[in-house]
Amino acid sequence: MKKLASLFTATVAIVLMILAPVASADKAKAAGTRIVIQVNDDDSKKWHGILANVHNIQVELGKDKVAIAVVAIGPGLDMLMADSLAANGVQDAMADGVEFIACGNTMSARKIDRKDLIDGIGYSRAGYVEIVRRQQQGWIYLRP
Repeated sequence: MKKLASLFTATVAIVLMILAPVASADKAKAAGTRIVIQVNDDDSKKWHGILANVHNIQVELGKDKVAIAVVAIGPGLDMLMADSLAANGVQDAMADGVEFIACGNTMSARKIDRKDLIDGIGYSRAGYVEIVRRQQQGWIYLRP
């Protein structure tokens, strides 16, 4: 019984050590600037421009002081496809803390499965509603 209690305590300690940096990063982002970006164009030049702008925002404001969410709707969902021309850039941005969200309505209409998208992409039932909700929460809206 003592071994089980010790194992449980050690497991909880490890989980807390893993989650603590994530929680503090989330708190810093919540206190800083929050930006939601709409993408609804099937244009790889625009996608690369958005990724460059996201990087520039993080450099200027500091990665730990800005939260950025990119919501892909309609033809913009192609940006998040595993085989898209922007896939590597999206993965790099995700590694830097940028959140990418796919519109579930678009996925349903176009019969796109989650396995067709880049790993780690978030989902919203309705992309435009996601944007509206974030604006209601004080996020700054950009549509390049």
